[in-house]
Amino acid sequence: MTDFINGDTWDEEEGKSKSQVKREMHELQKLGEELVALSGASRARVPLDDELRDALQLADKLSNKREALRRHIQFIGRLMRTRDLEPIEQALAILRNTNQAATRQFHKVEQWRDKLLANDDTLTDFIAAYPEADVQQLRQLIRNAKKEQERQQPPKAYRELFQLIKPLIIEE
Repeated sequence: MTDFINGDTWDEEEGKSKSQVKREMHELQKLGEELVALSGASRARVPLDDELRDALQLADKLSNKREALRRHIQFIGRLMRTRDLEPIEQALAILRNTNQAATRQFHKVEQWRDKLLANDDTLTDFIAAYPEADVQQLRQLIRNAKKEQERQQPPKAYRELFQLIKPLIIEE
């Protein structure tokens, strides 16, 4: 097949249909979009060559220019045709799993906070599970958070309670 934009004949010898070639190009563009969406720290974990890294940095600069970014992502997709994608996909899968694990941990912290506010007996269970917790400060924040909820005030103690128990739970 011929890529009429650049005159490439990159899949002619493989005998793929035009539709299959198009699907593969769209998959590469989606992979490129995912790379563009990564933060700098996350992108540093992905094994990229210099040309692809430079293209991604340029995409960051084009983020407010919609059409230019769309064309540039197509260019990134073309660059990725000649790359070994397996290490890139593995690194992205690890990043996705890391994000999911962090989300699960935050949900666990939120669940503990809500249980602590809903039931006074839960404090005993929390202290048993996390003996290094500062009991006095926990009790104070729970009392203050309940008062805030009753008075419909901004949730300052509610957030402080989350920040207090987060390092205890996420450390595991």
